Amino acid sequence: MKVEAVLLDLDGTLIDTAPDLVDVLNILLAHRRLPPIPFAIARNEVSNGALGLIRLGLGEQESEEEVERLRQEFLEVYIQNICIKSCLFNGMDGFLNDLDRRGTSWGIVTNKLHAMTQLLLESLDLIHRPGCLISGDSLPQRKPHPAPLRAGAKELGVPTKNCVYVGDARKDIDAGRAAGMATIAASYGYIHPHDDPHQWGASIVIRRPADLLNALEELG
Repeated sequence: MKVEAVLLDLDGTLIDTAPDLVDVLNILLAHRRLPPIPFAIARNEVSNGALGLIRLGLGEQESEEEVERLRQEFLEVYIQNICIKSCLFNGMDGFLNDLDRRGTSWGIVTNKLHAMTQLLLESLDLIHRPGCLISGDSLPQRKPHPAPLRAGAKELGVPTKNCVYVGDARKDIDAGRAAGMATIAASYGYIHPHDDPHQWGASIVIRRPADLLNALEELG
């Protein structure tokens, strides 16, 4: 294939947001006099968003109404603490610089809400760098539906067959494949110990951001 553009998932692929998200979960648990969840356990739930973290911390016994109330509380606390510890994964800045030097377009497609995505990228001085930004509320559909990835490719002006999508969850790879893109599974991301990225059907599985450039060259 001819690689003309790279689309990236956000949490767990481009930016390591787990430290802040897990801290927010434990703040909510402390408010309820519940014990904190160890970071090593909660980290792997981050790809499932606020709901996944809430259900990890509180179990399945809460009603849907209570879970939704807790989700809203989680988001309110998170937006006040969105970039305390979050940062680009080690090696990712160099990869983005390489894409820019090569003239390869890149963008972000995430299920994270736009307001939080924008605030996070502004905090890390990244808001003006991606060529497209498709958030979880940009369209009626969210990943694993392919529509957000197709929208990202259209915004970049690149055919989906010439795009590569990089993500750290099965839904990322499913969305990329359904959109007709080559896919790269980021095994350094937020993955449960029992889950095997090699079983997701990705074109390539990488262990660290420093492997991305070689993966693109292999695909191209």
